[in-house]
Amino acid sequence: MKRNIVIAVVTAAALVGGGTATALAVSGDDDGAASVAQTDNRAGADDGRDDDDRDDDRGDDRDERAVSGDVTAADAIAAALKHTPGTAVSAELDDGAWEVDVLGKGDDWHSVRVDPGSGKVLGAQEDDEDDTAEVRAALKGASVTAEEAAKAAAAKGTVTSVELDDDDDKGWETESRASGGGERDWRVDLGSGKVTADRGDGGGDSDDD
Repeated sequence: MKRNIVIAVVTAAALVGGGTATALAVSGDDDGAASVAQTDNRAGADDGRDDDDRDDDRGDDRDERAVSGDVTAADAIAAALKHTPGTAVSAELDDGAWEVDVLGKGDDWHSVRVDPGSGKVLGAQEDDEDDTAEVRAALKGASVTAEEAAKAAAAKGTVTSVELDDDDDKGWETESRASGGGERDWRVDLGSGKVTADRGDGGGDSDDD
């Protein structure tokens, strides 16, 4: 009469940073045959962060790389206008590329995306805007373009956005990032190109060019 002996040994090991649990099952019979089964459970698969957090981090990383690229805000605006003639009204880093809003000869709006590394236009599409009259009124008599405003603000750091303020305080609103990583807001006069600290920025100084 044969005797069957089953020995089950289960070992759980928690490894720092790995979170791996290993289970071993050993079975044998009278003729000494044995088999070993091993299963792994990786407890670290879920780090407690949802997909939106990961997407946000990836977007921030792309924008960080874009800031360090060779194509400045002024370069991106120039490339966008060469591709889509008109008046650039804003430019900002969005999801790892420059996005330039252009008001065409008529009342048509275009959003042009420019690669921050090569300056190549990635694509353009029409946009629907309802503030065309306000924009044209704000730009009436202006001598400083968005490209020129970006160049002027570049003295304060790497420009990451330029946008026309068509409200009461007309001018170009720009944001720059210093080498240390700090961000500041600046205003560029539509007539003189003078750069001053944005009053709502709270930076505490009013550097002028």
